Amino acid sequence: MELTKWNPWREIEDMFERYTKALGHQRSGGQELIATGEWAPRVDIAETEKEFTIKAEIPEVNKDDVTVTVDNGVLTIKGERKKEKEEKGKKYHRIERYYGSFIRSFTLPDNVDESNIKASFKEGMLNINIQKTKETKPKLIEVKVG
Repeated sequence: MELTKWNPWREIEDMFERYTKALGHQRSGGQELIATGEWAPRVDIAETEKEFTIKAEIPEVNKDDVTVTVDNGVLTIKGERKKEKEEKGKKYHRIERYYGSFIRSFTLPDNVDESNIKASFKEGMLNINIQKTKETKPKLIEVKVG
């Protein structure tokens, strides 16, 4: 079962982002462009006979800055990675990590128990376990044409 709807624009954005990073776009003066704004953590989604598992990599994000919600069959992970405070005497030569808020949403299949979702957070990994319910087989309904 599919957990997320395919979004071709997201794929194009990801491809463009990888392309511009590979080229190392330069600003005038030889400085690299610094990425700012929203970002999206990468996830792995796996399925067993009993459950779906979502693992999201969110290093250096505090547990209190992450929320997981389910609404109308859509599981949403929201959070924020806060930028480090500038220290006197410290000069950054390169900043490649993303900071700011993030959001990821996944459409849940019909055969999950939305009231039995568990999430744990340890060492920068968010693990979400979604228990499956007994699968219902679709019924064939014949409609008489009169």
